[in-house]
Amino acid sequence: MSTRVGVVVFPGSNCEHDVAHAVEQLGGEAELVFHDQDRLGRLDAVVLPGGFAHGDYLRPGALARFSPVMAAVTRFAAEGGPVVGICNGFQVLTEAGLLPGALQKNAGLRFLCTTVQVAVCSTKSVLTGGAQPQAVLELPVNHFEGNYTCDPATLEMLRAQDRIVLRYVENPNGSVDDIAGVSNEAGNVVGLMPHPERACDALTGGTDGAVLLRSRLSSAASAAGALIRTG
Repeated sequence: MSTRVGVVVFPGSNCEHDVAHAVEQLGGEAELVFHDQDRLGRLDAVVLPGGFAHGDYLRPGALARFSPVMAAVTRFAAEGGPVVGICNGFQVLTEAGLLPGALQKNAGLRFLCTTVQVAVCSTKSVLTGGAQPQAVLELPVNHFEGNYTCDPATLEMLRAQDRIVLRYVENPNGSVDDIAGVSNEAGNVVGLMPHPERACDALTGGTDGAVLLRSRLSSAASAAGALIRTG
């Protein structure tokens, strides 16, 4: 049975079909889950994709955090279900309190649309479990508010608990400690600004993103074997 991945769709999401296509290319089964649903159904993993949830009014992710689906995502994560937030999805996860820190405007107030190199700093998360430690991956970025920030105590905690999963080789946006992605303490919730789903096909953007998404599918399959989730 293939791994079932729910892709959450908020008003303003624009990367949901990219994620679904990448998941299906890698052998998974993707299902769109709309923001007004308060249950996830029988899923093995959840992705919050990029875009502009609720138009990014107030600040990115701040309104999406109150969507009914986020209560279900929170329950799913608490049960150990794999949850990944990409770009705007990362912002939503921080606003919902599922990940520490916050995302602010890029240094220099520049919108970034380019390819960056990121180093794998931890393999203890559902997104990086299948990657090689210190491997350098080339992934696209596409954001204006991707500058990760947190207070010194939180940064020290992230370092001590090996929760910084990705760092930029050359920092494009001013993120503290070059952070491109972080996880929760259990490693089953991960947020990152680069777009791995846009780097799963050699014809369109390279294949380095497949390393991360395969890890996520593998971790989801393992979790599904241990527990059927119906959040």
